[in-house]
Amino acid sequence: MGLFDKIKNVLGTKDAPKPAPAPKAKKEKKVQPVKSAKEIATEAGEPYVSILSFDIDPTNVHSGSFELDWNSIFITQLVKAGYMKKKEDTDQDIVDRWFNDVCRNVALELYAQVQADPENRDMTDMRTIINRDLGNGRTEVS
Repeated sequence: MGLFDKIKNVLGTKDAPKPAPAPKAKKEKKVQPVKSAKEIATEAGEPYVSILSFDIDPTNVHSGSFELDWNSIFITQLVKAGYMKKKEDTDQDIVDRWFNDVCRNVALELYAQVQADPENRDMTDMRTIINRDLGNGRTEVS
């Protein structure tokens, strides 16, 4: 121990404070952007269509609108299925035609289900069934 160290011990002085270490630079995490369902489907080569919004006219609840989103693969699928009628059809025209068919099919299916229930049938459209005995155990139904 040197003379300077002995004097420090006797006087009770301490070494000058050491400077604080420089803060370590934080590593920035690379945040991967979250992909949308449309982007995921498109990258996978799959058709994509989705309803973005649905609005009802507050003055007429029988009227409303849908906002749809789709990818080009869905359009290709519709064109292959015959939804493109003219060369000047836009993607919007093709999707509108498809969506109208979907809505029409839903309405027809609901109508068929309702009509399948005998209590819901409109009997004025039904013909009267006439049974006529022809003899010898035979009956004519018309």
